[in-house]
Amino acid sequence: MSKDEYGVLLYYKYASIPDLDSLFSFYNSNCNSLGLLGRVRLSPHGVNVTVGGLLSALEKHIEAVKSNILFQGTDFKLASSHHPLNDKVARECGFTSLSIRIVEELVTFSSHPLLKAPEVSNAGRHLSAAEFHSVLQSAEQLMENQSPIDDKQLVLLDARNLYETRIGKFDAPCVETLDPCIRQYSDLPSWIDENSERLRGKHVLMYCTGGIRCEMASAYIRSKGAGFENVFQLFGGIQRYLEQFPDGGFFRGKNFVFDHRIAVGSSDTNIMGACLICHSSYDDYSSRCRCSHCRMLILVCDSCRIKGDAYVCELCQNHHMGIGSIPSMEDIEPAAILDQNDLKTVCLDSSQLPSRYGNLPPRKLRILCLHGFRQNASSFKGRSASLAKKLKSIAELVFADAPHELPFIYQSCMEPNNSCASSTGHHAPPPENCRRKYAWLVAPDFDGKLESDWKVANQPFDPLQYQGQTDGFAISLAYLKKVFSEQGPFDGILGFSQGAAMAALLCAQVAKLKGEIDFRFVILCSGFALQLADFGQQPINLPSLHIFGSDPGKDRQITSHTSRYLASRFEDGCSVIIEHEFGHIIPTRPPYINDIKDFLRRFL
Repeated sequence: MSKDEYGVLLYYKYASIPDLDSLFSFYNSNCNSLGLLGRVRLSPHGVNVTVGGLLSALEKHIEAVKSNILFQGTDFKLASSHHPLNDKVARECGFTSLSIRIVEELVTFSSHPLLKAPEVSNAGRHLSAAEFHSVLQSAEQLMENQSPIDDKQLVLLDARNLYETRIGKFDAPCVETLDPCIRQYSDLPSWIDENSERLRGKHVLMYCTGGIRCEMASAYIRSKGAGFENVFQLFGGIQRYLEQFPDGGFFRGKNFVFDHRIAVGSSDTNIMGACLICHSSYDDYSSRCRCSHCRMLILVCDSCRIKGDAYVCELCQNHHMGIGSIPSMEDIEPAAILDQNDLKTVCLDSSQLPSRYGNLPPRKLRILCLHGFRQNASSFKGRSASLAKKLKSIAELVFADAPHELPFIYQSCMEPNNSCASSTGHHAPPPENCRRKYAWLVAPDFDGKLESDWKVANQPFDPLQYQGQTDGFAISLAYLKKVFSEQGPFDGILGFSQGAAMAALLCAQVAKLKGEIDFRFVILCSGFALQLADFGQQPINLPSLHIFGSDPGKDRQITSHTSRYLASRFEDGCSVIIEHEFGHIIPTRPPYINDIKDFLRRFL
């Protein structure tokens, strides 16, 4: 390589940084003096650098960095390259300026702000490119010789995003390659949680572009304990592998890179990618086409690309995004009707539609709401109308009746605030004026027999009755599986009072319920924990928001102590608490509604 050539340098290092300001000053002075452009990210836990410049300047930078003992053992990946030619690509990749920032995380590992990052010191064992290749080769030879595969068989795990894996990935005969098909790296922890059984007991070989994403992800897998110990990662990533095996080895296609080069291939010229529209072979991202919904890069070939068109990526298609933005066929002039195959991959051009269809709606969170004891979906929806109105720009609330229908009963001395009774002391109010009431959990002596006539309760109201309502979970669980199947997916669950207790029981079994009841967060209002076997003893690792009345005794039905204990059942750092000065309600006044919105926005 000529020292006057242009080049690109990538490296990262996880280490405890004692003086971030001093390190910032070093990079600012050194990179500017050498004319380097690109991205430098500094955190208390290390550095992540991608810069470009003359090879001679990059080599001087490497020598300066090596003089700092913090960078001992760092893998500096230096490659010759053409100068940035496409201004749009260079600008998007950050190669038109020098950006040095101090950040909390070198790579954002999780979109769940309450999920604790794993310890990088627990990362998987590094395998050199030659070792990684040898392991895959051995698996191939075992199969060719018809040798029995070891119980702890191999599995390849790609830690990159979908737009990267579209154009290249490892493909080894007889070794399963798991492609999470994620939009961004912060989605990977959720995928690992949902697919942990596919990894348990296996030898997991992970890889990414340069290695940094595997550090955190492999540590996260290993943190799951027994059955997840054998995790290995490709040291130096795909870049080092292709340097070692210029013919591509077991890697097919091109390696997507985050600089103006866009992608780097091997001597194997086969194309893995395909155009989103016509599905012909195509792997060139230089046009920078993006999904109109999520802005992820997509592949649209020259023949299919039309200026002004809006496209929908395969992930958004799977979630039916964009369909609601397209008017019915009766409302479209004949010239504007697209072929059905086009409808799956491309939204109509705004010039073809009335202006009301020009803007695609932002995605909202879908939240399943579970009402309290002796309530129903309709009454809870009415009581939550103010909350729904104030969250309408970011969330859609979906309400469902619980499966256990309760009999009509009333106290002999009517309370003025009873929704179905008058304050005059009239005994049985007309049944036709009241809707049926339901419960998620019932008392052990509940026989399920229903009568149309109102009956007087056989005992005074007991404020602690909720502690004895411990039956019926299995029926409610089966019912909610059906709700998720028919009305899902849902991003989260909101539970009120007994509905919160039911939601907490689901949280305790979130790993066991994967694939049947999937959700990313829970909001527990005036919640309580029931000492059932289904609740388990282990801390719950799921982002949660707990809302309840503050001391002393603002909520006369569920005490603040009871709700606070439920919050304590979640892992440290996994729960946010909002205490208010009201009673058995969900507050919608500031500052409480602002806190609720702040919690929800983290999941958009």
